[in-house]
Amino acid sequence: MSARERDDKVRDDAHGDVRDNVWHKSTEGTRYLDEGAVEPVTRIANAFLAGVERVMVGKTDVAELVLVALLSEGHVLLEDVPGLGKTMLAKAASVSLGCRFQRIQCTPDLLPSDVTGVQFYDQHSGTFTFRPGPLMSNLVLVDEINRATPRTQSALLEAMQEQQITVDVETVPLPGPFMLMATQNPVELEGTFPLPEAQLDRFLFRLRMGYPTFEQEGEILSRFQEEDPLPGLSPVAEADELIVLQDLCRRVYVAPTVRDYIVALVRGTREDVDVRLGASPRASLGLQRAAQSLAAVRGRAYILPDDVKYVATPVLAHRLIVKTEARLRGRVAEAVVEELLSSVPVPVEA
Repeated sequence: MSARERDDKVRDDAHGDVRDNVWHKSTEGTRYLDEGAVEPVTRIANAFLAGVERVMVGKTDVAELVLVALLSEGHVLLEDVPGLGKTMLAKAASVSLGCRFQRIQCTPDLLPSDVTGVQFYDQHSGTFTFRPGPLMSNLVLVDEINRATPRTQSALLEAMQEQQITVDVETVPLPGPFMLMATQNPVELEGTFPLPEAQLDRFLFRLRMGYPTFEQEGEILSRFQEEDPLPGLSPVAEADELIVLQDLCRRVYVAPTVRDYIVALVRGTREDVDVRLGASPRASLGLQRAAQSLAAVRGRAYILPDDVKYVATPVLAHRLIVKTEARLRGRVAEAVVEELLSSVPVPVEA
């Protein structure tokens, strides 16, 4: 059974006979959710953010986008300097969501088999047995991903896109839900291997933590003075429940005008004269999925243009390659996306 077939079975078992009671159909025949159907998403999101806030100070917006990525079946690249809480955020998210957590510390000598697992010969049974690697988890932190060699980085591609790994001739589905959170330091370049465009495109979000304010840093010192609050966190959901919530987020209604707005934004990145490589159709899918999950987290069964605008920069910016001469003028990918958000007409209700 593939990973997708297994997760579909979990969704069907969890919904049961209630499934037909949460759907409506529009006059065009499109299925959409009852307004109250996203209440479980909103409830768990609020509990999750409240738990993370006990550990992380002033990072509610980043934590919300991490949850949105998980509900969208996407992956997150945390790009920032050391010491800002990237690892702490991943640990807090895994504990709060009841997910099995594994950490991969990337080094140049890390092998693909160290990540995916290995087939070994069992002398007692006389057969080859699969010994799973750290990827066989729900939430995997790949710390300093750009320190791994391209060969090891490529071992993650199949897992990120298809939620499965292939070891020798055997294909093994990953447990659901599955999300990969990778970190990298954008300042230190010695001994690193930049991520190729194909791998960057598989990350739904690229997020930055940012330095805390004066007041927030004082609160960090006070909160961690006597003990670490992380062990005190308790799960607010289970893994099987998150699979059902992912299915609900997929059904959040997207109006045709909003869908056209998403397409216009993504196509605008390809038509910009300063962009050498624009966003792919995978970016369009990711932008829609992220907006759907954000709407559900905020208690709506339909997305607004504001949802699209909120997630546009973390979804699109890392997928663009800006021409060298434009970068020398100071025009970066984030600026391209912000200018598109200002210039592309926003759909309004008739």
